[in-house]
Amino acid sequence: MVNITEKIKEIEEEMKRTQTDHTQEYHLGLLKGYVLPCSKLARLRAQLLEPGPGAGAGAGAGFDVSKSGDARIALVGFPSVGKSTFLSKITKTKAEVAAYAFTTLTAIPGVLEYGGAEIQILDLPGIIEGAAEGKGRGRQVISAAKTSDMILMVLDATKKAEQRALLEGELEAVGIRLNRDPPNIYLKAKKAGGMKISFSAPPKNIDEKMVYNILRDYKILNCEVLVRDENVTVDDFLDVIMKDHRKYIKCLYVYNKIDSVGIEYLDQLAREPHTAVMSCELDLGIQDVVDRCWKELRLIRIYTKRKGIAPDFSEALIVRSGSSIEDVCDQVHRTLKDTFKYALVWGASARHVPQRVGLGHLVADEDVVSIVAKPK
Repeated sequence: MVNITEKIKEIEEEMKRTQTDHTQEYHLGLLKGYVLPCSKLARLRAQLLEPGPGAGAGAGAGFDVSKSGDARIALVGFPSVGKSTFLSKITKTKAEVAAYAFTTLTAIPGVLEYGGAEIQILDLPGIIEGAAEGKGRGRQVISAAKTSDMILMVLDATKKAEQRALLEGELEAVGIRLNRDPPNIYLKAKKAGGMKISFSAPPKNIDEKMVYNILRDYKILNCEVLVRDENVTVDDFLDVIMKDHRKYIKCLYVYNKIDSVGIEYLDQLAREPHTAVMSCELDLGIQDVVDRCWKELRLIRIYTKRKGIAPDFSEALIVRSGSSIEDVCDQVHRTLKDTFKYALVWGASARHVPQRVGLGHLVADEDVVSIVAKPK
């Protein structure tokens, strides 16, 4: 592990020495590669973050928490920023809380009940600088964060700049992309025919030769590529190639301890994108953070009813925004589609009440759905 860490440092130093102008960008791309023959930067980090033979017994102790509920949120942050206090206030979980570092040594799960949904909240041990290189419990923390539907990054409002930049850097280094969509690049490997590379618009940061050379180094010799965004970079292209090692996750930045900053600075923080503010100490803004989590997760509630019986509004099916009647059927029972005839829908998604719809109809929050099956 020491040798891997030394190799990582060597590559990072080489990257610092390499100028990031257009002529050097391809070289930087190679240094950031995952499966290049020379085992470049990201692959070395992956070896540290994914325990294998020789990683030591108990490398993942305390992190084998089964994913449950309708969604999972990971609390990520430096030690002593208030994650455990926040968890204890929004769930029935009583995590150990103290005013010193590393109180939380394992992943502590809790359940947040909201609007009929059960959301698993995972309080992860505080990340320290160097987590992406396996320091502290970075390996387990980051692996758990990748399994989440959303990251809630808890920050000390008095240490905003330094904490946020370091945490984003650690997560970026292991392939977690916060509040970003996958690059607008189409890449399809083929069995023969060579490479066909095209651009929808003249690119600003990458050219056909760069794309060709990167693909060749990754041994993708037969493929079709269409770059649809003129602002695509080498890093974006590498993300597409290594899509199995990239995770695009929503992140809500939550600044705690707002009672320790001035009103003007607090107003500035609260207006930043993907941001919420609170004080666990004074019970300020906590419900606002919970409401924002629900909004960012984009979950919706669907109520079902049987013919001649009023719907039960005390129990909802939870599905993702953009779900269809087919998804609702899957939530009720995986075989329900086999006997599906049509559905009746009451609510915001219906043009008239009730509307008779098929499996492809998109549902809206708090719709009422009645499934009608084919006669046996």
